Amino acid sequence: MKARAIIVVMKIIIAGYGVEGISNLVYFQQKFPDAEFVVADERPADKLPTIPDGVKLISGKNAFSEQLGDADLVVRTASLPPRNIKTSGKIWSATNEFFDKCPAPIIGVTGTKGKGTTCSLIASILQQAGQTVHLVGNIGVPALDVLPKIKKTDIVVYELSSFQLWDLEKSPHIAVVLMIEPDHLNVHTDFADYLNAKKNIRRHQQLADACLYHPTNKYSREVAAAPLDKLLDTGDNHGDALDLAQRYAILDDDQVYVQDGYFCVQNRQICSTDHLRLPGAHNLENACAAMSAVTELPIAVTDEQYAAGLESFTGLPHRLKFVAEKNGVKYYDDSISTTPGSAIAALKAFTEPKILILGGSDKGADYTELAQEIVRQQMRVVIVNGANASEIAEILRKENVSCQIVQLEMATMPMVVETAANQAKSGDVVILSPAAASFDMFKSYNDRGEQFVAAVEKLVD
Repeated sequence: MKARAIIVVMKIIIAGYGVEGISNLVYFQQKFPDAEFVVADERPADKLPTIPDGVKLISGKNAFSEQLGDADLVVRTASLPPRNIKTSGKIWSATNEFFDKCPAPIIGVTGTKGKGTTCSLIASILQQAGQTVHLVGNIGVPALDVLPKIKKTDIVVYELSSFQLWDLEKSPHIAVVLMIEPDHLNVHTDFADYLNAKKNIRRHQQLADACLYHPTNKYSREVAAAPLDKLLDTGDNHGDALDLAQRYAILDDDQVYVQDGYFCVQNRQICSTDHLRLPGAHNLENACAAMSAVTELPIAVTDEQYAAGLESFTGLPHRLKFVAEKNGVKYYDDSISTTPGSAIAALKAFTEPKILILGGSDKGADYTELAQEIVRQQMRVVIVNGANASEIAEILRKENVSCQIVQLEMATMPMVVETAANQAKSGDVVILSPAAASFDMFKSYNDRGEQFVAAVEKLVD
């Protein structure tokens, strides 16, 4: 009697079933057509997108911690902390899979703010230079949707959040580290965990790879100084990693900087800063970071192509985007602002008298520095709204903010905009820059921004 062959079926769990989770399921089903697939999500089954036939579902409060033990592979969605997954199998992610399989060079961009703008500027410049560019990560379509289309001669620009970097096992060929401040402290165990995740953009780089970091931010410098695997193998210390990195937006490190109204590199003018269509000193820095990243590629880009790339990008939705002018008052949508630092940057972008709309769902941020910046700025009114309105208003009062503070408690966006319009005078700017997450009252920062835009457009001019 012949012994029967034992067929071992690979078990793959898709942990988290949102937009990225759906993409992960499609990709890995194509890669492993004979595997058993399970979707795990802490939300109730009736709140999830449709699960395909033949795919099992684990849902509910303990979906990630109690029922994944026998998996061979657990593919986590970006915002799911690896520490929350209890399994004897391998924990993986779409970002890890992409970096492992991508045939093209990758420019990775991280930081607390400015990632989307910097990535978009890089892509715009490269497109003007005739390159085929794939913009993926937080800003683009799910990375694994694009992966099968990428050729060796293409270039990938990847926006990398701390969530995507948490367990990254490879680093990009060109790493750009923008300004960093505490963020997502409601998900990370603490700021050290957040910063440690950021360091994975640098840790696994090869010695010939490039790392560009913010010229003054100490946390960006710390990421750039993260010990490289290659240096650790040779016994060298972490100081050598920083020696191999360069600062952007500064004359000293041979990268792109601003001088006398021009973007320059190595004492040579590239193009006028007037080609940049985005307001604020922080966007000049973002442009320097983007242009510096492009100079690290082994391709020829003309000054005219740099200028055209800057000029053709007019900004991303909800990122300090001009909405309308009503009765001499200009309204700007900066709903992407979920940290105090991003609101500070928004305030610094304007010299006009300002009305600032703050508040939302708290992420553990400290608003003291923002309150101090409000004291220094030409402010007419600060409107605080949302779940953390009382907390922010109290900090503003402690810092002796002299302008009027209007405290609203969970008011609708039309009410907030109407309040701002009633307080504003001709020549003012009204800025929605909440410095907080949106999930107290809105589906997302996009939803919050869209409601702001709709309310502004309904104002009578």
